[in-house]
Amino acid sequence: MNRIWFVFGGAFLSVVLLTGCNQSPVSNASDGSNAGTQAKTAAGDNSKKSVLSGLFETRKDVTIPEGAQFDVTLDETLASNKSQSGDNFAASLAQPIVEHGKTIIPAGAHLTGRVVDAKDAGRLHVPARLSVALSSVEVEGKSYDIETNTIAETGQNHNKRNLGFIGGGAAGGALIGGLAGGGKGALIGSAVGAGAGTAGAAATGKKDISMPAETNLKFRLSKPVTVSVKG
Repeated sequence: MNRIWFVFGGAFLSVVLLTGCNQSPVSNASDGSNAGTQAKTAAGDNSKKSVLSGLFETRKDVTIPEGAQFDVTLDETLASNKSQSGDNFAASLAQPIVEHGKTIIPAGAHLTGRVVDAKDAGRLHVPARLSVALSSVEVEGKSYDIETNTIAETGQNHNKRNLGFIGGGAAGGALIGGLAGGGKGALIGSAVGAGAGTAGAAATGKKDISMPAETNLKFRLSKPVTVSVKG
């Protein structure tokens, strides 16, 4: 009798063990599936929250007044002998625009400017010219047109320098001519010397204007501008 119970108990235990082994992988797979589902649900909830926060994000319009200073840094080089009137150029805001203690436009914001006038240096009496202004600013991905004062540079007039250069050439020519052939030679030498002086002035008097990249320029708004910012 005891032997029968022993055999029966052993068989029953074997069935239980086999059943447990067969169910374990299913249980583990089920746990993994539940974890994946929970992760997807959490991701979906976060996405919904992001969309809702974007829909209900508060924004307000802020007006930057006329006269506000835009301290900018050139992102490229401008030159009177290379730039042309109407050309656009890139710049970055060096200092933030702050109104009532709140930063409206952060430092580093992208700006676009335009070349108002550009003229390369002529010889003798025509100095170089280069003038620029800002035309737009980017705030939180949106571009706003702006109007500012014009910053202009004009090269020095060469008249005094050229007159000295030409006069010096004439005097030198007269001296050489006088030594060579008396009074008549002095007149001829003077004319030759003046011509040489003029050629020298034309060759060396050409000076253009350059505003290298990283140059700091300060503009002021000539009209107020209203921008939309996060509340």
